Amino acid sequence: MDASAEIEQFFGVYLLYNVNPQFKGRTYIGFTVNPNRRIQQHNKGKHAGGAWRTHGRGPWEMVLIIHGFPNEISALRFEWAWQNPKKSRRLKHLPVKTKKENQFQYRFRIVSAMLNTCPWCRFALTIRWLKQQYVLDFPLEYSPPAHMPIAYGPVRIKKSGTNSKRGKTEPPNEQGDEEDIEFLSLLRRNEKYVRCSVCRERTKDHDTLLKCIHPKCSMQAHIICLSKKFLNNQAGQLIPVDGKCPSCKAVVLWGDLIRAKHGCYQNLEECTSAEEDTEDADWTDQLQSHVT
Repeated sequence: MDASAEIEQFFGVYLLYNVNPQFKGRTYIGFTVNPNRRIQQHNKGKHAGGAWRTHGRGPWEMVLIIHGFPNEISALRFEWAWQNPKKSRRLKHLPVKTKKENQFQYRFRIVSAMLNTCPWCRFALTIRWLKQQYVLDFPLEYSPPAHMPIAYGPVRIKKSGTNSKRGKTEPPNEQGDEEDIEFLSLLRRNEKYVRCSVCRERTKDHDTLLKCIHPKCSMQAHIICLSKKFLNNQAGQLIPVDGKCPSCKAVVLWGDLIRAKHGCYQNLEECTSAEEDTEDADWTDQLQSHVT
């Protein structure tokens, strides 16, 4: 099966670093829904789907990726602003590249500032370092927001299974009596209606509902209702960052609720691919042990 068939709702913006001695130190910023496939395209050239700016100048390494955008448009806007900070009205105040900075350091400084700038600072983004040797510390003035985790190591995207759905009732056994069959039929009819945990109204329109991401919690609520509840403590904002689930009272990220609605929450599997060597696996474990 082609790798693209396993992608579901992943939107990332990445930074490439050139390791060709002739072009070493050059960088490239791009958007992808499949990091592993995209880096291969860049290194194979334009004929394989790579960008013309990276064609014939490889090899490239994908060293950093920001993912967790709510949709493709928001990720593409982030990509454009990162590529063109002097044209972006939100970033044009940032200092230009200094003589002491190389391209990679400059690009990292810009993205560090972006993650602290609206609207991106309110997204439930993940900052992921893909290669050990390129990890940099964030500038003190641009530390990532507390709700944005820093992850380490490669990532593989896989499509969630569709064989089982929460709340689905098994068909009645052929040997069940008529009373059992009648009860299950009634249960199925009631399953069509869901009560919003905020406004308490019943609805059949499941497309307007969000579900809690905690497996033992059955909370479902209208998107608008839950958004307003979360924004009670975030005055002046249009998009909430996080909030307490009305049922289980756990603090959840708004971005995680949106991704779960689209079937992509927890579909990111941190793993070492067959091509990665033992050294990469070791440094990932070491870094994760420091941040936990």
